Amino acid sequence: MAEPLRTVVADDHYLVREGTRRLLELSGEVEVVGAVGDADELLDAVRRLRPDVVITDIRMPGGDWRPGFEGIDAAHRIRELHPGVGVVVLSQFGDALFAFELFAHGTAGIAYLLKDRVGDLDELLGAIRAVATGGSVIDPKVVEGLMARHDVRGEQERLTPRERDVLREMARGRSNGGIARELHLSVSSVEKNVNSIFTKLGLEPGSDVHRRVAAVLTYLSP
Repeated sequence: MAEPLRTVVADDHYLVREGTRRLLELSGEVEVVGAVGDADELLDAVRRLRPDVVITDIRMPGGDWRPGFEGIDAAHRIRELHPGVGVVVLSQFGDALFAFELFAHGTAGIAYLLKDRVGDLDELLGAIRAVATGGSVIDPKVVEGLMARHDVRGEQERLTPRERDVLREMARGRSNGGIARELHLSVSSVEKNVNSIFTKLGLEPGSDVHRRVAAVLTYLSP
């Protein structure tokens, strides 16, 4: 059995912080090595404890951080100083602004989930596992809401309905095999759709960004 992922939880609300800690520890996949209440304490905990993953609220008032973006700014600092540490940012806001802000400097090792995912242990654990290995996740609820009202900018950029389905599953952090199982497709069919999405969105091979989440952000960007 794999060693539990060492995790630090950051939230300024004590009950949320401790509730998240207990939920994660019950899974057996995560060892919560620290729980803190603000962004300054989070940076210190990462420096001292060297976790595999950090889970942080998007807003943690106090300190010298941008008001309302403390968790995002802390995520950027952690990825800069400790690139091996994955970060899951939890937010109660479905607005794409926060997702674009979070992924502004790259997508590897970062996830953006709505806060109600704390109650959906499988989704939360999936995001934790993804960022621990350098992957990326955007909450599917955010993606679905944005795609429902997204105006395609040009006929050549238009994704087919199947490509949009695949894009939604990519946002969840699913592999091609996982997408194939979810959508009842062959893996080769998924691969063709993924490659078509990358081509239409101008995401060339060899990029240092995580192309799967970059595809979602590119498609949904204003």
